[in-house]
Amino acid sequence: MKWFLRAVFALLLIAALAAGAVWQWLRSPLTLAAPSVELSIEPGTNPAEVARAWVAAGVQADARLLYQWFRWSGQAKQIRAGSYEVHAGATPRQLLDKMVRGDQVLEQLRLIEGWNWRQVRAALAAAPSLKPRTAGMSDADIMVAMGEPGVAPEGRFFPDTYAYSRGVSDLTVLKRAHAAMQHRLAFAWSKRAAALPFKSADEALILASIVEKETGTPVDRSRVAAVFVNRLRVGMPLQTDPTVIYGLGETFDGNLRKRDLLADTPFNTYTRGGLPPTPIAMPGAASLQAALNPAPVKSLYFVSRGDGSSEFSDDLAAHNRAVNKYQRGGK
Repeated sequence: MKWFLRAVFALLLIAALAAGAVWQWLRSPLTLAAPSVELSIEPGTNPAEVARAWVAAGVQADARLLYQWFRWSGQAKQIRAGSYEVHAGATPRQLLDKMVRGDQVLEQLRLIEGWNWRQVRAALAAAPSLKPRTAGMSDADIMVAMGEPGVAPEGRFFPDTYAYSRGVSDLTVLKRAHAAMQHRLAFAWSKRAAALPFKSADEALILASIVEKETGTPVDRSRVAAVFVNRLRVGMPLQTDPTVIYGLGETFDGNLRKRDLLADTPFNTYTRGGLPPTPIAMPGAASLQAALNPAPVKSLYFVSRGDGSSEFSDDLAAHNRAVNKYQRGGK
């Protein structure tokens, strides 16, 4: 009988020592191959693969032990896909907790109000740790992926700062920007003023892009929009330089000449009436709001005062006086 009790005691002692060792391991810093170790976990990766991936990335531990810890904790199925980073001093507990919380390493892509589509594609290409899925895609292919086949991409993405996990596809981030613009445009359209000269929300988006490029200071935005809305109402050409510059494309050298204003393109609002065929840039929320709720004024003209603000006029005579004063140095 004594030998049995001794055997039981020995087993209990071994179990206690093992439990103590495991407890101590869970609280001890992991050994890393570098000051920090990064890992991107793809959706659908099982816990055993996650454990092996951490070891392969530079966590110097037994992958089987890590996996058993994930299982024993009861949180193995709560591990989230994403990009993670652990630093020297991190324990097995902290490693698992980070993945369960989704405490990811995020990068950011910033899309700026007034950028055109070429600038958006350049920003995607330069963004850190994005999978360049769109690199081999045409503009048409990208818009098919957005669910808008046959639509030009210009102006269809909302300018904002987008956080993303390392290793995610640039197409995924672009879809978020596209959805954001659709939502913003639909909301602004639902709150639009009465009797606007737009047949669709798309036409409002085009005008909002012009307002974005023409506004020198935020306080003038709704009055700039009003000028163009008033011109559309009376059938007056928009005559806005940013559309001409857009039509010139990459040939524009920074100096807009008289011959450029006379050269007909689909975007030359001096030679063609109405709105251009597509937006010319990404409008922000304020420009969408201004285009659909312009100031209640009768202005048909505006000219820069040289300080970022504009002088607005209701008729050509007043406008000519403003041009003489602010552009030609007259009294």
